[in-house]
Amino acid sequence: MIGDDVVEQFDAPLSSLAVVGGAVRGLLRKTPAQPVLPRRILQREAVLEAQAIDAYARLCGFSPEQGVPITWPHILSFPLQMRIMLGADFPYPAVGLVHVHNRIRQTARIEAGQRLNLTTRVGSLLAHDKGQAFALTTEATRDGQTVWEGQSIYLKLGPKGRGATVPELDAPSGASVLATWSPAPDLGRRYAAVSGDANPIHTSGLGARLFGFRRPIAHGMWTKARAIAALTPQAPLETAEVEAVFRSPVFLGDTIVLQAAPPVRTNNLFEVRDMGGTRTHLRGRLNLSPSLSSQPPEGPSS
Repeated sequence: MIGDDVVEQFDAPLSSLAVVGGAVRGLLRKTPAQPVLPRRILQREAVLEAQAIDAYARLCGFSPEQGVPITWPHILSFPLQMRIMLGADFPYPAVGLVHVHNRIRQTARIEAGQRLNLTTRVGSLLAHDKGQAFALTTEATRDGQTVWEGQSIYLKLGPKGRGATVPELDAPSGASVLATWSPAPDLGRRYAAVSGDANPIHTSGLGARLFGFRRPIAHGMWTKARAIAALTPQAPLETAEVEAVFRSPVFLGDTIVLQAAPPVRTNNLFEVRDMGGTRTHLRGRLNLSPSLSSQPPEGPSS
């Protein structure tokens, strides 16, 4: 079920105290038998600050020639998502939610120095075998024109959920290794500093163990961004769409590989797997604009 629309302006970042308080309230609150998703619509104006973009881009493997990463507006909208999920009217505790799917669509070039108006809202309930999923969507406009859209799907573990099924993706055919990475043990803390996502499963050994992980895991959106950086050409994107299904965690310190069938083309499928090829961490689909799809990325990197 979904409640009535409530539009709010977001004009300040969430303080650490607000985050902790919201997380505690969520853990103490019992999930209702028939959850109602709030129709909260949060809006903010965001400036594309070059210094912040550069720090994020370097950590995710983007080159200066690639311009503003297609994933950057997601970073700008993440505080809006957190404010929704930490709200007293949200039926699920934010602590323990799992990011299982992310889709981004860009329809015009985005450049540093520009201003975007971001609108984030609660989407629908979605069915998942491991619990109840739900969507949060964001639209970014510039001068009244939509230039970017994103959807994040989160999972509340428990009985099988209801609603439309969470999207899945096929494995790539004829894929070969394009890149190999070993996320450093401090990557979680460094990514938290540039993204604002300081979930302890990524930043703390103790926090990771409290949630059942033997050591900290990489942010799923870092893994997605790292793959996009390797798969897209050395030029700013005009239009593109990229979708990712997060299938299993990447433990910091492990070696992972990017697999795809080059050259990158329309609706190209890719995977991020463990070094032995037995576990899929991320499965993705990249659709570049026609003007860019004929330009393959550079060769394998490490």
